[in-house]
Amino acid sequence: QVQLVESGGGLVQAGGSLRLSCAASQSISSIESMGWYRQAPGKGRDMVAIITTDGSIKYRESVKGRFTISRDVAKNTVYLQMNSLKREDTAVYYCKANVAIETDPHGADYWGQGTQVTVSS
Repeated sequence: QVQLVESGGGLVQAGGSLRLSCAASQSISSIESMGWYRQAPGKGRDMVAIITTDGSIKYRESVKGRFTISRDVAKNTVYLQMNSLKREDTAVYYCKANVAIETDPHGADYWGQGTQVTVSS
């Protein structure tokens, strides 16, 4: 199992920045992909950004140019730098790790506990 611990959320004014961190309990170089997802009140959980083991990156359209996902393999940590924050970015942000397993071609997903990001006007 992979344990994930997020940090870095908080309250910020629109136009401001935050950096989220996700620390994994094992080497992230052995994890197929790691990503950030978010869930606003009353809505489903949506992908924000994903980085794969080969370094490929994918972003949600609405955050392109504002958010940046990165990783520090030595620290087993993935980051989400969020700039030019908007009120609609308000949500609980979750870190997810997808690990390859022999019994399931989709792998196994592990989630962190989430961190609240609130953007005020």
